[in-house]
Amino acid sequence: MFLSLAALWGASYLFIKVALEDDLAPPFIVFARTALAALVLLPVAAHLGALAGVRERLAPLFVLGLIQVTGPFMLITVGEQEISSSLTGILVAGAPIFTFLLAFALEGEERATPLSLAGVALGVAGVALLLGVDAPGGAAALVGGLLVVLATTGYAVGAWFLKRRVPGVQPVGAVATTCAASALMTLPVALFFWPGHVPSLDASGSLLALGVGGTGIAFVLFYSLVATDGPRTTSLVAYVAPGFSVIYGVVLLDESFGVTTAAGLILIVGGSWLAANGGARRELPARCVDVAPTGQADGRPDAALLERPAERGDRVTA
Repeated sequence: MFLSLAALWGASYLFIKVALEDDLAPPFIVFARTALAALVLLPVAAHLGALAGVRERLAPLFVLGLIQVTGPFMLITVGEQEISSSLTGILVAGAPIFTFLLAFALEGEERATPLSLAGVALGVAGVALLLGVDAPGGAAALVGGLLVVLATTGYAVGAWFLKRRVPGVQPVGAVATTCAASALMTLPVALFFWPGHVPSLDASGSLLALGVGGTGIAFVLFYSLVATDGPRTTSLVAYVAPGFSVIYGVVLLDESFGVTTAAGLILIVGGSWLAANGGARRELPARCVDVAPTGQADGRPDAALLERPAERGDRVTA
């Protein structure tokens, strides 16, 4: 299940690239992705009873959908028009760095240690290396890469907002609702950018795989893995998925992968791990779940893991 989840999340950028190459507009891609994901997640959330409390918190959940789903998904898709799918996957892996910085700046929840600060420095160096040296395409590629990096800050802000503004909603219910909210928010723009041609078989299959598999089923696997293996083990998916992104891009799309790309991958993934795991530790309350890479868990199966939203750093990435 662990590798299946990493493979699905790592393939998201491949599916986006195939859809973009068929001249499908980013707003249409994001709408299709989130609408299909909602069709998968809402029945699962209803079956688990995870929609309790959603009605009372629809407004903040819509805001969360804008911050943590619509915004990042749109920025990633627009940015990937200018850079490779493998580079996109590598840059998104830097999300824990911004989660750490936001927690430290806004709440003082993270105590800066030499290891965590070294992680931030390594991650920033990796981004600079990839965008300054490795990304072909000049200014357009630089802007595209920066949009992807900006998307990762949306994940960090969304995690902070989820903790403080959407209490009492189970994680599966929150993800299902925010995907549905994102589909509703992007529908008007998607109608304006509706394709003037019938999407190719490859593009149609990629959209279906992106929404149903890379977003919907992936989150079902994610929370199932949290329940069986614990959040700390599950969080390691974020460091494995970029490897799948690179493999897909190189093998299936003939994207280049050189020494500079490898160095950037190591710096960003290694820096993210240090930023997430190099700080001071604290114990989680007994019935809380922390699905960010900084979480502590004993790894035992516990159904209560899905009963409360994350207390710290819950991220939705793709």
